[in-house]
Amino acid sequence: MNSKAIRKAFLDFFISKQHTIVDSAPMVVKNDPTLMFTNAGMNQFKDIFLGNQAAKAARVADTQKCLRVSGKHNDLEEVGHDTYHHTMFEMLGNWSFGDYFKEEAIDWAWEFLHDKMGIAADRMYATVFEGSEDDNLGLDVEAQKIWLKHLPADRVLNGSKKDNFWEMGDTGPCGPCSELHVDLRDDEERAKVPGVDLVNQDHPLVIEIWNLVFIQFNRKANGSLEELPAKHVDTGMGFERLCMIIQGKKSNYDTDVFQPVIGKLGTLSDKKYGENEKDDIAMRVIADHLRAIAFAIADGQLPSNNKAGYVIRRILRRAVRYGYTFLGFREPFIYQLVETLKENMGDAFPELQAQQVLIEKVIKEEEESFLRTLSTGIKLLDELIGKAADNNKKEIEGKDAFVLYDTYGFPLDLTELIARENGLSVDEAGFNKEMEAQKNRSRNAAQQETDDWVELIKIESTAFLGYDQLEAEIRIARYRKVVQKKKSFYQLVFDQTPFYGEAGGQVGDQGYLEANGVKTPIFDTQKENNLTVHLVEKLPENPEQVFKAVVNGDRRKQIASNHTATHLLHAALREVLGTHVEQKGSLVNADHLRFDFSHFQKVTDEELAKVEALVNNKIRENANLEEKRAIPMDEAKELGAMMLFGEKYGDAVRVIKFGESVELCGGTHAEATGQIGLLKIVSEGAVAAGIRRIEAITAARAEKYVNDQLGLLQTIKDTIKGSKDVVESIATLMKQNNELSKQIEDFQRESLKIVKANLKSKVMMERGVNIIAERVEVDNAGLLKDLVFQLKAEIENLFLVIGADIDGKPMLTVMISDNVVADKDLHAGKIVREAGKEIKGGGGGQPFYATAGGKDVNGLQAAIEKARSFIRK
Repeated sequence: MNSKAIRKAFLDFFISKQHTIVDSAPMVVKNDPTLMFTNAGMNQFKDIFLGNQAAKAARVADTQKCLRVSGKHNDLEEVGHDTYHHTMFEMLGNWSFGDYFKEEAIDWAWEFLHDKMGIAADRMYATVFEGSEDDNLGLDVEAQKIWLKHLPADRVLNGSKKDNFWEMGDTGPCGPCSELHVDLRDDEERAKVPGVDLVNQDHPLVIEIWNLVFIQFNRKANGSLEELPAKHVDTGMGFERLCMIIQGKKSNYDTDVFQPVIGKLGTLSDKKYGENEKDDIAMRVIADHLRAIAFAIADGQLPSNNKAGYVIRRILRRAVRYGYTFLGFREPFIYQLVETLKENMGDAFPELQAQQVLIEKVIKEEEESFLRTLSTGIKLLDELIGKAADNNKKEIEGKDAFVLYDTYGFPLDLTELIARENGLSVDEAGFNKEMEAQKNRSRNAAQQETDDWVELIKIESTAFLGYDQLEAEIRIARYRKVVQKKKSFYQLVFDQTPFYGEAGGQVGDQGYLEANGVKTPIFDTQKENNLTVHLVEKLPENPEQVFKAVVNGDRRKQIASNHTATHLLHAALREVLGTHVEQKGSLVNADHLRFDFSHFQKVTDEELAKVEALVNNKIRENANLEEKRAIPMDEAKELGAMMLFGEKYGDAVRVIKFGESVELCGGTHAEATGQIGLLKIVSEGAVAAGIRRIEAITAARAEKYVNDQLGLLQTIKDTIKGSKDVVESIATLMKQNNELSKQIEDFQRESLKIVKANLKSKVMMERGVNIIAERVEVDNAGLLKDLVFQLKAEIENLFLVIGADIDGKPMLTVMISDNVVADKDLHAGKIVREAGKEIKGGGGGQPFYATAGGKDVNGLQAAIEKARSFIRK
């Protein structure tokens, strides 16, 4: 059975059990401060478990794209080295929200794996929660009894709290779980060692396949447990592992989930999978990482230098490094694998086909960039090896190895490999110390202590009133204290609110609560786990009274204008550049708007002018807002509404229309486009491969910008007095400046000839070497470099030391003929490192040419003498 059929068999089975099949949520998480990526199938259902949202169906099933590369679920270093760890993986799951519980979950798991998929009963083991004295919980007898219907007692095992008690986090829903394990070893191995001894022992062929979580408690901030009023089932089964079992393989990578990509890699690298272990590991790493990278980009996350983007960039660079080191790739190659991935997984995940061009473009450009960085990193490592050799050290410092890892993407094993080739080791303890220090910095930066919610009123959800009104009478439904970076504040949830919580690129509202003449400022409004959370520095004196909630109207109006402008901008870009343009991100606040979109070349000035003109025409038309709230998705599609990849839409959506611009959007908007007043584009540029960014301003800020530019033009006119044609006058000045610059360059070249002739006249012969060690007067470092290279070309057997004072800063240059480097065992880089100390500086370079800069001009002559002394040794 191939992987496509296995995936379908799972979903069809649960359809037969009256489950609703739901789409995978995007792998990149938005509007959840606790997660960057979906790392488990339950993530998209968190709000249901937390009681923030009602379930639309009591029974659902799905296959969920997941990514685990950070936090407690960090499998990155194992990926490719073993048979079953992955970064991106599919998690098959079935869910019950207050409907069925342990018996159905266990019986159906057995029915699917044993009866439907044919996995032998004597190869399966189940684990149940053994209990915990700390939590005052005993053995999960209920689950144990159910398993004993299917398995003998010696294959129903007690499991620890670590393995068999699931928790969402430090607080929140939790409960015991049962795991199903399968023993894939040959009969001969099974006869030698019983499978019962290998369950949960990280044996590559005795593996967990399915985890059945029974959510029945809530963990409070003080650590205690309370029973949940509604009990849920949350299951997760590794799709890749299931394919390995059903297809009779000993490795996930040997299944048809990965083999097409591995086969393509073999063709590109001219290497055959299965012939060399190091090559095989590289192919597995790349095949795995390709999936994580491609799906993240399809879901809207581009590689970058921070947060989720940094994780994706690191995964991609790790894949490039394995290809570079073990498969011999020196040119981009990963992007060429996307087509194969799409053919294999595009049916289940159509976003791969829809976003294929963008995925390939982004990956290729990232590969090109990192291959250049990789080359630079290797040069730096060569310098570190040279530095160690200079100091008779046999070890590269851990701090230096960490810089290679953190800045150039060199994993420790690569640094160790290259070091070993040069007879050196790496200070692993020092490296780990630096790594731990970085982790601590990250932990401290993100550290947040959160109290339990204090519930004042029981509500199912907060009604949002902000589309229609900016003031409302509200009651605080719950609140809690939060301490972050040693500052405390409170999160408030209302029964209803006019405040918009930050989402979809639009910042949250500000305003205040008022009761009995006392105002409590609200400094931000955020969305957290589907809750609208209002942030205040102080809790109102009596949080149980009725308040008037008031949004800052002027600020909201500016934000709404800018948000509406992004819709008009999106439509105009598609009209001018083409329908391939899609929104890839935005930021909308009261001051300006930022709009990221897919496009594969610079937008010309003429195109930008057309876009801006189209938007301003729409503004002058004063088109009214046409809004449809909570309409079915099919109806929205019929209206032609734009939908963004990487967004998770519900069954009912909101459509915003201004003229020809029709989009799904939950943000706040102007009542009519005329409210925007004027849009002015202030910048356009690239933010990633295939992604451009426009920044623009509207209304009063746009007017001020235009007036400032006119004022600048007037200042220029006043400066160039007596001229009617400003452009012509500036062109004349530039021409004159270029002519003067050329004259200066000619003068410098002539001066350089004189300096060179003077130096040649001072050549001294010593032990067959022509020596020049002098201080010269030159205007810049470029001229100094020209001088020394000319002298090297004109004088044989040369040892040259030149010092110069350039704009008050000392510079030292050493140039040595190649034959002198070899005959005298000299190295210009080592020489300037030592001599540079005299000018309170340092430097380095190649054996024949090196430079050093410093802070103390007074030490220049001493530096020249010290450098010269090396030829006497």
